[in-house]
Amino acid sequence: MALFAAIGILSGCVHPRPHAQQAQDAASAAANIQAAWVEIGANGQAIARVVTQWDTAQGGDAACPLLHVDGSSARMSLRVAAGTMPLRPTASAAVDSKPSAFPVSVCEASLPTNAHQADVAGRPLPLPKAEPQRILVLADTGCRMKKADNVYQACNDLAAWPFATIVATAAGFEPDLVLHVGDYHYRENPCPSDIAGCRNSPWGYGWDTWQADFFTPAARLLSKAPWIVVRGNHEECKRAGQGWFRLLDPHPYAETRSCNNPVNDEQANYSEPYAVALGGGSQLIVFDSAKAHKTALEPGDAQFQIYQKQFQSVAALAAKPGISTTIFTNHHQILAFSPIAGTQMVPGTQSLQSVMRSLNGQAYYPQGIQVALHAHVHSFQAINFASDHPATIVSGNGGDNIEVALPDPLPTDAAPAPGTVIDKVAHHNSFGFMLMERRAAPASGWTFKAYTAAGKLLTTCVQNDRTLSCDKTGFIAP
Repeated sequence: MALFAAIGILSGCVHPRPHAQQAQDAASAAANIQAAWVEIGANGQAIARVVTQWDTAQGGDAACPLLHVDGSSARMSLRVAAGTMPLRPTASAAVDSKPSAFPVSVCEASLPTNAHQADVAGRPLPLPKAEPQRILVLADTGCRMKKADNVYQACNDLAAWPFATIVATAAGFEPDLVLHVGDYHYRENPCPSDIAGCRNSPWGYGWDTWQADFFTPAARLLSKAPWIVVRGNHEECKRAGQGWFRLLDPHPYAETRSCNNPVNDEQANYSEPYAVALGGGSQLIVFDSAKAHKTALEPGDAQFQIYQKQFQSVAALAAKPGISTTIFTNHHQILAFSPIAGTQMVPGTQSLQSVMRSLNGQAYYPQGIQVALHAHVHSFQAINFASDHPATIVSGNGGDNIEVALPDPLPTDAAPAPGTVIDKVAHHNSFGFMLMERRAAPASGWTFKAYTAAGKLLTTCVQNDRTLSCDKTGFIAP
């Protein structure tokens, strides 16, 4: 592709020209591609993914499009074919559930580490950088429609559900990488006909809902940078797990880890942790806490034993030589708070704390972890500890209903777990996102900047080993 054409495509000024081979290949027709993106999995493997509505029954013998990398073309592999899954037990009553319909197939291909250019169906794909400078962090982005709580967010209102606004604002920061810390899907039950804010919204766990809740509003960022995806509790098997494994999970697809058959849920609700190198002595460890409970676990509990083995793997990953900054990320807050209306606060996720305590006592984390990054709570928290614990950040304010604010100031005895002592906290409860920026050499580590949905900078926190120093503390008004 000529340089001027490539520049035009990236700027949005011209339409991409199809490759000659692609023009004659029905599976590669641009009209069939519903979504295309790149995500990064274990060992930093970049994976190109495509959602396509092409069906071989329409003609031809290929379900997946051609992927073009540095002048060479190859057929993408079918990850999972289109189909409607039989109704399985969900978090809702059967009368408020329906089978998950996926009238689209998902295709994928591993990208070579030295790739310079890639595209599919005329769409340029963003390639990973060995040392990303700006990492966008967002989470809890879906629009809540949940009968059990009688909560129906106004998904049709950009002010009430600003995920698309956040995407547009954040894309303007030109991130090199996007990190989503879980909960992509919230439209579980139908919107009542008398509620205008979400009237006629798709619901359930099929493709139409995934498209409305995530892929359509996130499209600009999916084309802007590669993604690292973390699984949230809304993607566990009784909720949107089927879509998670079809669409986003970075591991190979397997029927036993598809959430289609509930007999396999005890396997599919857990995934092995993995590390992604960020260059410059930094790495990210991704942990699947989708099924974590609120209460402490007993050592004989099967979940305790699964998580214990996985946290042992975390310790081994954190001990990798040559790493100066390890960021541990999972969906549920561990050494942070969940606010309740009034002045109450719920401490961190006690099921995970109980397992971590069995391995590391009241240190919870192994020494090799400098920063813990979570979501689940729909607000922003940046916590520095006077005790020897990793700096902790919660960034879960990406679209779902915002939580009430933490008490300000925090009670002097506030602690997210036994043995922790808080030094300072910065927090706010407005919609927004966070941007990680690599500190310039010779410093190591990152700065963490919290922004509103409109792009107003609220606070800047500088990380130095396990400490976090923010330019504003306490409650930050937007």
